Amino acid sequence: MVTDAATAGVNWLTTLLAMQGLATTVTAHPVEDESGESCWLTIAEAPLSPEQVQGLIGEGGAVLDSMQYLANTTLNLGKAQEEQQAFTIELAGYRAQRLEELKAMAIAAAERVLASGEEYEMQGLSSAERRQMHHFLAAQAGVATFSRGREPDRRLVVCLAGQSADAEG
Repeated sequence: MVTDAATAGVNWLTTLLAMQGLATTVTAHPVEDESGESCWLTIAEAPLSPEQVQGLIGEGGAVLDSMQYLANTTLNLGKAQEEQQAFTIELAGYRAQRLEELKAMAIAAAERVLASGEEYEMQGLSSAERRQMHHFLAAQAGVATFSRGREPDRRLVVCLAGQSADAEG
């Protein structure tokens, strides 16, 4: 089912890409997973050159993250919390692959903390990835998470449950 929010997302992203001189299509579909519900906006890879695809993804997904941040901010502007729609922008399977990597990282971090009893700091995650990691790790028994530091050096910390009292918000 394509909602008004999904249609707005497709139109917004298609316009953004056209403004960059990129003629491609965008499709929308709802996804419900461990992270909750979001509307995935998928950019068609076929009409783009490999260089254009890489340019849109950016190093470590930075460009895709920026477009996704703009989409979420712009498309939810002025809407009540319960009316807001989460958008995920996908291109060339990058998000799906990164999601699997994050899940594996979350499991490894939880196992490390449970085995050692010491907190473990995860660096190099975007704010969206930190949110996903908080969510994934909330399902892991015996561990807790919090964030430490300030952007651009904000880190996710995994610790034993009950030990995050000294956490920095």
